[in-house]
Parts: sequence; structure tokens; C-alpha cells
Amino acid sequence: MQHWNLFIAFFRVGMLGYGGGPSSIPLVHKEVVEKYKWLSEDDFSDVLALGNSLPGPIATKMAGYIGYRVSGLIGMLNAVLATILPTIVIMIVLITSLNSFRDQPWVNGMTQAVVPVVGVMLAKLTYDFFKKAKVNMGWIVTIALGAGSLILIEWMGVHPGVIIFALLLYALIRPQKQKEVPTLKSQEHSS
Repeated sequence: MQHWNLFIAFFRVGMLGYGGGPSSIPLVHKEVVEKYKWLSEDDFSDVLALGNSLPGPIATKMAGYIGYRVSGLIGMLNAVLATILPTIVIMIVLITSLNSFRDQPWVNGMTQAVVPVVGVMLAKLTYDFFKKAKVNMGWIVTIALGAGSLILIEWMGVHPGVIIFALLLYALIRPQKQKEVPTLKSQEHSS
């Protein structure tokens, strides 16, 4: 049953992820975190961050990792196949059939009509990530990191993978604040 659920979840992502990797991320989130609960919000954010810093299509990287985590090597192959199979079939069918209609206005209108829907899906996912980051870091740090990333990516042309790698490296080397654990002496003084 687990293999079937993996296949169906990533097949839906492959079928509905119109526009490539970024548009499929909210779909993966819906299946993996909300529906099947294979990953927590934190785990999903980690997988997404790591996947974005590696080369290749994000949907297949996420499918491979999540499939492996859920069901081992067979799960990985199952999830990756389910992700790419719809694209392969649809590309073959659509290219051969739409090629004869490519000059028709309805074909152009059809592809343009999907763009706002993908934008809304990405905006919702972005909002969810900002809310989650706020809980862990507060609004000031979250907004500063968001604004800084926007400036670096959009206006300075820095690749997102470089920023993600730098932040991961910073998180690894920065000293962690130790939480004060109440001891027996401090409990005696407070009583």
C-alpha cells in the first residue's frame, strides 16, 4: 500500500506541476506533509533547502529523497518514476498534437491562463515558510533574511544555491546558545 501511495502522490505532482519545479513544490508539500504526513514542516523545509542547493530538477530530487525515506531504494525509484512519467507521456502527446495547432490563439491563451494559478500556489507556500521562520527566528530576522536574499538574487545576480549554502555553512559553524537547565541548587534558591 505504501508503494501505491508513493506512486499516486508523486504521479499527481508530475501531472499537475505545470510550469516546472517551482510550481510543483506546493503540490509536493500538499501530498507529503498534509495528506500522507511522511514529513513534518521542518523536514520538508530542510529537504527543499537542500534540494534547491543541488543541481537538477527540484521535483525529482525531492521525490527521490522522500521516496527513499518512506520506502527505501524501491520507494525512491517508484517516486522518481511517478514524477517523470506524466511529463514524458504528456510531452509526447502534446507536442505531436499541439504542433498542428500552435498558431491558434486558444493554445496561447491556455498556457497563459495557468501562470496566475502557479503564482498563487507559490505565494501561499512562501507565506507558509515565512510564518514558520517567524516562529523560529522572529519577524525581524525573517524579514531581513528575506529582503537580503531578494536583493542578492534579483538585483545582484547571486545564485540561490550560493545563498543557501552560505546560510547552511553559517548554521553549522555559529556557536549555539545553551539553554539554562535548572539545577538542584537553582531550584533551592527559588523556593
